[in-house]
This record gives sequence, structure tokens and C-alpha cells, in this order.
Amino acid sequence: MPPDATSPAPLEYERRMTARSPLGFNLFWRTFCLLALLLVGSILAWLQTLRALDFEPRTLHTAQQIASLVNLSRAALVHSDAINRVSLIKTMADQEGVRILPREPGDHFELLDNSTLGNRLTEELTRRLGYGTIVARSVNNEPGLWVGFNINGDRNWLLMDRSRFTPASGQTWVIWLITAAMLSLIGAAAIARLINRPLKQLSYAANRVRDGDFAASQLDEEAVTSEIREVNIGFNRMAKKLAKLEQDRAVMLAGISHDLRTPLARLRLETEMSVDDEVAREHMVADIVQLDATIDKFLDYARPDHVTLSPVDLHAVISSCVYAVQDHRELQISMTIPEDVYVLADEVELARVISNLFENARRYGKSPDTETTLVDISAKETEGWVVVRIRDHGKGVPPEQLGNLTQPFFRGDSARTAAAGAGLGLSIVDKTVQRMGGVFALSNSSTGGLVAHIQLQRATGVTAGAAPEQRLQRPAIKRHLPQRNSEKNRED
Repeated sequence: MPPDATSPAPLEYERRMTARSPLGFNLFWRTFCLLALLLVGSILAWLQTLRALDFEPRTLHTAQQIASLVNLSRAALVHSDAINRVSLIKTMADQEGVRILPREPGDHFELLDNSTLGNRLTEELTRRLGYGTIVARSVNNEPGLWVGFNINGDRNWLLMDRSRFTPASGQTWVIWLITAAMLSLIGAAAIARLINRPLKQLSYAANRVRDGDFAASQLDEEAVTSEIREVNIGFNRMAKKLAKLEQDRAVMLAGISHDLRTPLARLRLETEMSVDDEVAREHMVADIVQLDATIDKFLDYARPDHVTLSPVDLHAVISSCVYAVQDHRELQISMTIPEDVYVLADEVELARVISNLFENARRYGKSPDTETTLVDISAKETEGWVVVRIRDHGKGVPPEQLGNLTQPFFRGDSARTAAAGAGLGLSIVDKTVQRMGGVFALSNSSTGGLVAHIQLQRATGVTAGAAPEQRLQRPAIKRHLPQRNSEKNRED
């Protein structure tokens, strides 16, 4: 039988959404990015401010050093004789890296770059050394910092290493910028994590409360921040109250259901013994049986949430459930379950889930124009999960009602007309599957009928020889129901 398409495929869609969720822009990354933008913007603003504040003092200091060096050189040369002057020039060149050269009329020179620093330095040196001062970056293609000045009418060049008066390079600023940005980003990540940790814990606790796990939803009531402490205390009180209400509800349902069992049993006994009309007696007994089945649903719904998960042979459990209804005249099941597929579940609970779905299909999934329900059950392994599909060939369910079918006491249109249950069957299935760490979803088949999807965790590392012992026994001999009267008459 070819695989049937469903619309939508709820479990596959949910897995895709779960796989994409880590790429979402969660609160941590939002807080981190905002803090990072703020810090990086502040660093750039401070960097530009420091550079602006550093420019003027550095320019003045450089001009003062150059002017002082020129004046000292001029004074030393003026007050020294010819022999000492040669020695002085040689000493300045060897020890200080400063050369004094005659300025020839044919010298070709290039002025400093037309930049803010170059213009400001030239302006300040001209003011200090007098009109006609020349500041060049090269003379006769020899680079350096050249200053032209006069000594008693003789024009000279003072050559010095330009790097001595070059302000901090762009590389230095970049290094400091990267260092400050890295430290700021690390600090922003730590702050964002610290801010969002209580909210993440609250989100986790709220999800646990939603799943009914009240014991794992306790928050720290000794938090340092007063607002967070008050929120945690209020949430813990709310969780405790909800847990108490849930416990009281379960006890109440279990108590009422248990108390009704005894009078119903007496009513059935008295009906079978006291009512002479056979037709009336059969109808009364059927009504009592229906009430008893409804009480069973209440007991299942009030069942405790804790279950112990262990590797379960999926084929064996479903085969046991199929065997129990294989002779049912209103139900025909086609099973395609691979062997040696193990899931993490409770064997009895899983069997109860499958049986509930079979019963729901028998009641409301009859094929059009027949009194028989055709059910196809299959399983597929995907990643770390096993998805079981149970599909009938009935009329399906209106799309607007799909989301309500697992709500307690909700009954669809066909269930209302049949009035054969309390509207707890699919709610019990959904609750039981969630207790076993799985996902339950319903959808309409594209070719007609309702499809139930059960997604359970796959148990790994289990071999056929080491399979766990089964609690559900499946007899090897098939039972046969007695023939109906119409079938006997047909044979006669």
C-alpha cells in the first residue's frame, strides 16, 4: 500500500520548526547585540574625541621641539669658530641624528603634506622661527623632516628623522580599538547572560508547569535582585497551587469513579434478575455497560503522571492490541510494523494508547456507506524517533475541530450524535503520550479519514537476544467468535 499523504503532516512540521529554532533571534542575542552596538559606538566616539584632543597638544609640542632644536643649533654654530663648528656638526649628526646642510639656490624640495597636521606644524614653526621658514618632507629626493633657516644671512637646512615627531600611527589606534572592542564584547556577553538567566529559568519552569511537572518548576527564592526574587516567589506559589488543584482533581475524579462502580454493578445485577422484558433488559444492561466504560475513562484521565520508561518492542505491543480486537465485526486492521523496533515507553500505557485509538476509530471512523472501520497502522523510523501512524478511512474531521479533539470533554459532531462517551479518549491518549516523552498529533488524510500520529523516542542499543521481557502476552491460537444468526440463516 503506497504511503498516504496527510495535510498537514504535524510531526514533520514540528521537527522542522524545532530544527530552525536555534537560528532565531532570542532575547540573549538581542540584548548582546544592543549592548555591543552601544559599547562599540561609545568606543569609537571616545577614540575620535581623544584623537581630536591629542592633535593640538601634540602639534604644539612637536613644533616647540623642532624650533628649540633649530635655535640651539643656530646659537651653537654662531658662537663657535670654524674648527669647532665642523666638529659640532659631525657630533650632532653622529649622536643626535641631526644634520645641518647648506641650502643651495637649485635645491628642489617638497613641502609637507597638505594635511591638518602638516599645515598646523608649518604655521607654528613659521610663527616661532620667523617669516621665510620652510618645512619640507624631502629635499633633492632625500626624505626626512627638513627645516630651512638662516644663520647670519646664510641659508641652511636642518635635517632630522621624521619618525621622531610623527604622532601615533593608525596601527596603534587600531590595536587599541580592537582590544577595547573585544573586552567590551566579552563584558556585554557576560551582562546579557546575567540579565537573561532568570528569564530563561522562568521560561523553563513555565514549560514544566505546562507539561504537568510541578516538582521541576521551582525557582530560586533567594535571588539577589528584589524584583526577580518576588517574581520567583509568586511563580512558586502559583505552581504549588496548581499542583494542589491538579491533585485534588485527580483524587476527586478517581473517588467519584470508584464510588460509582459498586451501585452500577448492583443495578446491572438487579436488572438482569428483575426485568422480564428481554429487549428492555438488554438496553438497560447496555446503558450500564456504557456508564461503566465512561467511568473507566475518568479513571484513566485521573491516572498519576509518573511513568517509568524502558525499551519496548513496538511490534509486540501493537500485535497484542490488534489480537484483542481481531474478531471484532466492526473493525478490520491492516498492520505494517517492522520487527525489532524498540521505543522508550511504558508497555501497558502504550497498549492503552493504541487500544483507545482503535476504539475511537471503531466508533467514529466507519467507512462511508458501511458499518465497518478499516484501519491502517504503520511505523517509520526517523533520526532518534519512531512515528506510528494509525489511519481510518472514514469521513475525517472538520479542520477547525482538529485542534480541539485532544481537549478534555470535547466531542466532535459525530461523537455528539453518537453520545457514546465522555470526550476523554483522545485527551487520555495525548496526556499518556506526553508522559512518555512523545508527541501526539491528529490530521486529516488527503484521501479521506483521520490520521493519528504518535512520535516516541527510539531505544538504541537493544538487540533481539537482549529484548526486555514482555508484560503483555499474545496467545498463539486465534479466537473465533460464534456466527451471527444472519450468517447461520444464510448457510441454511
